[in-house]
Amino acid sequence: MKIILLGPPGAGKGTQAKFICNKFEIPFIATGDMLRAAVAAKSSLGLKVKEIIESGKLVSDDIMVSLVQERIAQPDCVNGFLLDGFPRTIAQAEALTNTKIDIDYVIAIVVDDEEIVRRMSGRRVHPASGRTYHVVYNPPSGKDKDDITGEDLIQREDDKEEVVRHRLEVYHQQTKPLIQYYQANDSVKFINIDGSGSIEKITQEILAIL
Repeated sequence: MKIILLGPPGAGKGTQAKFICNKFEIPFIATGDMLRAAVAAKSSLGLKVKEIIESGKLVSDDIMVSLVQERIAQPDCVNGFLLDGFPRTIAQAEALTNTKIDIDYVIAIVVDDEEIVRRMSGRRVHPASGRTYHVVYNPPSGKDKDDITGEDLIQREDDKEEVVRHRLEVYHQQTKPLIQYYQANDSVKFINIDGSGSIEKITQEILAIL
C-alpha cells in the first residue's frame, strides 16, 4: 500500500496517518523527519542536505526525490509506505512518477479554511509538559491556565491567526496544481475526504476506501 497524504495544516493528517500506518503496517514518512534522519546518518546525501540547510537555502526537488528514493528503499518499506509533505510541487510529483514508484492512492483531506483557522488559532499549550487545550473544543478549567500545574498556557507562533492564514495561502498555491496533476493521472486512485467530521468517522471512511 503506497499512499500520498495531502491536506492543509491542521486538517488532521498526522492523526489519520497513524491509523492508516497501523492498519497496513507501513511506515509513516514525513519529509521533515526524513531530512533530519539523513543529516543524522551522515550519508553523502545527508551531508549535502546539512550544508544546504545550514546555508539557509531550500533543499532542491532533485535532492528531495533522491532522499525519498533512499528512504523507501529501506527494508521497512517492503509492504509500502505513507508519504506526508512530499511531493509539494509538480516537479517533485513528476520526478516521483519518473522513478517508476507506483503510488496506489493519493488521499486529500479537505477542510474549509475558516474551520482550520478556528482549530489552530484556538490551540493553547502548556510549554513545560506539551499538554494542549483548545479554547472552544477542549478548554482548560481556568482561563489560559494549565489544569494540573495552574501555570500559564501560551499560543504558539505557528497557531496565530495571521500565520495560519499565510500557511493556508502557501498550501493552496502549492497544492491546487498537485491535486489537478493526480486527478488527471489514471495510474493513481485519487480520493477527496471531508475532514470536517469526527476523527472516527474520517478514519472509517478512509479505511473503507483503502
